[in-house]
Amino acid sequence: MSDPIPEDIFPGEFPGEVHMSLVEHLEELRRRVLRSLLAVVVGAAACLLAVRPLVRLLEVPAEGIRFLQLAPGEFLFVSLKVAGYAGLTLALPYVIFEVLAFVLPGLTRRERRLVAPAVAGSTVLFAAGLAFAWWALVPAALRFLVSYGADVVEPIWSIERYLDFVLLLMVATALAFQLPVLQLLLGALGLIDWRTMLGAWRWVVLVAALAGAVLTPSTDPITMLLLTGAITALYLLGVALVALAEGLRPSPSPSA
Repeated sequence: MSDPIPEDIFPGEFPGEVHMSLVEHLEELRRRVLRSLLAVVVGAAACLLAVRPLVRLLEVPAEGIRFLQLAPGEFLFVSLKVAGYAGLTLALPYVIFEVLAFVLPGLTRRERRLVAPAVAGSTVLFAAGLAFAWWALVPAALRFLVSYGADVVEPIWSIERYLDFVLLLMVATALAFQLPVLQLLLGALGLIDWRTMLGAWRWVVLVAALAGAVLTPSTDPITMLLLTGAITALYLLGVALVALAEGLRPSPSPSA
C-alpha cells in the first residue's frame, strides 16, 4: 500500500482523500454501478405496478385520438419501456449520489463547493425540462400533426409509436435544459467568462436551431421553434448566472 501524501504538500487541498490501488478503485466502481443499476431496477419494478395510470397520463395530450395495439404483446413491451423510463427518473437522485460518492475524494475544496449547487440546479432543470415538454412541446406538436392531415386521414395511432414520440421528446428536452449548469461549471472553473459566452450568441442561435431539429422526433416547425427558443433562453440564463458568479467572486487583494 502506498504511503499517504505528506500534509505539507498542498495542505488541505484534497480533504478526506483516500489512497487506493487501481484494483480497489475498479472494485469500488463496480459496487457503485451495481447498486445504481439495482436502484433503477427497483424503481422500474415499482413503476410497473402502476404502469396503466402512467400510460393514461401520457395519453392525455392526445385528446380524441384512438390508440391501437398493432402486434401481439405490443402493450406489454410498451409497459416495460414506460416503467423503465419512470424507474430511471425515480432512481436518478440515488445514481447521482453514487457518482458523487465515487468522485468526491479526488476533488479539491473549491471543486467540492460546486457540487451541491450543480446537482440541485441539474435536478430542478431536468424537472423543468420534462414539464416544459409535457405542457408546451408535446401538445403543440400533436396539434400540428393532427390538423395537418385531418381532412384526409383519421388519426388512429399505434400506442408504441406514440409513446416513443412522447418519451423521446420529454427526455431530449430535459437533457437540453442542463445547458445553464454546464455553463456555470465552466465559468466557475475559469475555463470561459460571460463576455465570451455572450459574444457567441449568433452561433448559439444557429446551434439551438439545429438541436431543435435533431432533438424533436417530429418534423413540425412549431415544436422546433419552441425548443430552439427555449435553448436560446437557457443559454442567456447561463450567461447571466456566470456573470453573477463572477461579480460575487472576491477580488484579489492588492500586493503590498
